[in-house]
Amino acid sequence: MDGSLMDWIKSPALLRRLSRAQLPQVAKVLRDHLIDSVSKTGGHFSSNLGTVELTVALHYVFNTPQDRLVWDVGHQTYSHKMLTGRFDQMGTIRQKSGLSGFPRREESVYDAFGTAHSSTSVSAALGMAMASKQLGSSRKSVAIIGDGALTAGMAYEALNNAGASDCDLLVILNDNDMSISPPVGALNHYLQELMGGRFYATAKELGKNILKNAPPLFALAKHLEQQTQELVHTNTIFEKMGFHYTGPIDGHNLETLVDTLEHVKNLKGPQFLHVVTQKGKGYSKAESDPIAYHGPSKFDPKVGLVATASKTTFTQIFGQWLCDMADHDPRLVAITPAMREGSGMVKFSQVHPDRYHDVGIAEQHAVTFAAGLACEGLKPVVAIYSTFLQRGYDQMIHDVALQNLPMVFALDRSGLVGPDGATHAGMFDIAFTRCIPNMSILCPSDEHECRLLLNSAYMHNGPATVRYPRGAGVGAEVTQTLDPLPWGKAQIKRVGKQLALLAFGPLLHPALEIGERLGYTVVDMRWAKPLDLETIRKLVQDHIGLVTLEDGCVAAGAGSAVLEATQAMGLNIPTLLVGFDDEFTEHGDPTELLKLYGLDSKGIEARICKRWPELFTQTKSDLTHAKA
Repeated sequence: MDGSLMDWIKSPALLRRLSRAQLPQVAKVLRDHLIDSVSKTGGHFSSNLGTVELTVALHYVFNTPQDRLVWDVGHQTYSHKMLTGRFDQMGTIRQKSGLSGFPRREESVYDAFGTAHSSTSVSAALGMAMASKQLGSSRKSVAIIGDGALTAGMAYEALNNAGASDCDLLVILNDNDMSISPPVGALNHYLQELMGGRFYATAKELGKNILKNAPPLFALAKHLEQQTQELVHTNTIFEKMGFHYTGPIDGHNLETLVDTLEHVKNLKGPQFLHVVTQKGKGYSKAESDPIAYHGPSKFDPKVGLVATASKTTFTQIFGQWLCDMADHDPRLVAITPAMREGSGMVKFSQVHPDRYHDVGIAEQHAVTFAAGLACEGLKPVVAIYSTFLQRGYDQMIHDVALQNLPMVFALDRSGLVGPDGATHAGMFDIAFTRCIPNMSILCPSDEHECRLLLNSAYMHNGPATVRYPRGAGVGAEVTQTLDPLPWGKAQIKRVGKQLALLAFGPLLHPALEIGERLGYTVVDMRWAKPLDLETIRKLVQDHIGLVTLEDGCVAAGAGSAVLEATQAMGLNIPTLLVGFDDEFTEHGDPTELLKLYGLDSKGIEARICKRWPELFTQTKSDLTHAKA
C-alpha cells in the first residue's frame, strides 16, 4: 500500500488536492483494500468493485459533504466509506458495533441519506435539490441509481416529478446490466439498445487515431459523430421525461468520468448521466460470476468461494417445496421481485420457466400481478423478503385481502437478518399483517414445520403468509409430504406446571430448553392468526401465567394477539410478551444479537425471572431440599 498516498485519501477535501494522474492509483488502493477487507468479513462485493472509479470521480469533482450524494440501493458504497474517513474501519463492516453495510446518516456527514431498500435515491435527491433551491443554496444533489433499481415504479414517479421541475438535479444511472438477479423487463432491453453508444465510443477513438492525419476525412467523421450523437440523444426515454441525457460513458475510465462530471455539474435543470460499469471489476472470479459474489461470506481471495457442507436452509426448503407442489398442482405460479437466488427459486425457474415470473424490483406490481393471476383460477406464490413486503402493503390490503384471494406470501428473512441490520430485519410482518381481515399468518419453528405450513397455506382458500428466517434451522428431518396440518391448531410440545411458554416460530427452541430446565409447559403455536383459542383457554385454566415468544416486534405482534384473545374470552392471567422492544435492531452476527436483545435461552429466562421472581425463589428452595 502506498503510505504517502494514504495520507491524501482520508477525506474528499484531501483527495481533491491530488492530480488527475494520481486518481487511478487511488482507485487501485481502494479496490485492493476492498478485496482484502470483504474477504475477511463477508459483505457486498461485486457491486462495490464495480463502483470504485465512479466513487473516486464523484468525490473528486463534487464538494462533498456540502454537495449531496445519494446512493441507491446503498450496498455499493464501500469505496465511498473508505474515502470519507472510514478506511481503517472497513474490517468492522456489518459486524456488531461496526460500520453499517449501507449509508447511515448517524455514521457520517457524508452519508446524505440512509438507503438500503431499492429505488429511493431520485426521490430523496430531488427533495434535497428542491430544498437547496428554496434556501438559496448552491449545493448540488446527485442520485446514483443502478439499472436494477430503475425497474421500480417509485424511481419513475420521482423521474416524472424531477423532469417537470427546474431543479438542478443530477441522476447517474450506474448500468452494470446486473441487479442481484439477472435484470428483466423492457427497460433492460432498452438500455441494451442504448449500449450501442459504448461500442460507438470505442470506434470513435480508433477512428480519431486513423483519420487525424487526413483533415478532410477527419472533418467528415466529426460531422457524422455529431449527427449520431443527436440521433441517440433525442430518442432516449430520459430525454422525453424532461432530462438532458448524456452517455453512455465508460464508468471505469477516470479521465472520461471526471471530464463528464465536470461538464454536467454546472448544467442547469435535470441532468441524466448514463455510466456503464462492470460488477466485480478488478477481481476476475467476481467478474465471471457476479451473482455468486454479490454478498459472499468470508473467503480466501487467492482461492475464491469454496462450497462447504452446511445445514439445509429455510430458503432451500421453500425452493424444494415450490418445485414439488408445482409438479403436483399445475395451477401454481411463482412470482419474485428480482430475488430469484435469494428466495431459492433458481431450480423452479429452470424446471418451470413458463410458470415463473421475475417482475423486477417492483414489489407493488408483484402483489397486484399475483392478485390478477389468482382471479383467473391460478394459485400464486409470492416469494418476497419480509422487509420488502412493506413496499407492497397497500396492494396486500386493497388488491388481495379485500377480495380474499387465495395466494401465499412466502416471507423469507423474517426476524433478525444479522449483518444487514435494521433496514432488512423482518421484525414487523406479524404486526402489519395481523390487522388485515382475511389474512392468515403461519410461523414455522423448524425446517420440517416450514414445509408443513407451506402446504397448509397453499391449501387454504384465502391469503396467507408463511414467515421463516434467514439461514439454517436446527437440522430437523424434513418429510417430503404435501399434506397440510389441521388449520389453526397449535401443538403442545411439553406439558409442565406454573407457566406456559407460547412460541411463535424459531424461539420455540430456547423455550424448550427453558421448559426442560424449569418444568414449564411449552407450546408451538404455529399460527399467529388464526389463534388456537381452545388451546389458549386450556392453558389459562392450568397455569398461573403465560409467556409469549416471537422473533418480531412486541408492539401489535403475536403476543398482543394472545392478550386480545384472553381479554375477549373474559380470562384474566398474567402474561409476559417476549420479542423485540420498540427500537430498531443493530447489525451483526445473529447469535450475538439474540443475546444482546435477550432472546436467547438465558435472556428469556432472565425476563421470566424478573416478571415472576417468586417462582425462582421457590425453585432454588426445592433444589436445596433435594440436595439435603
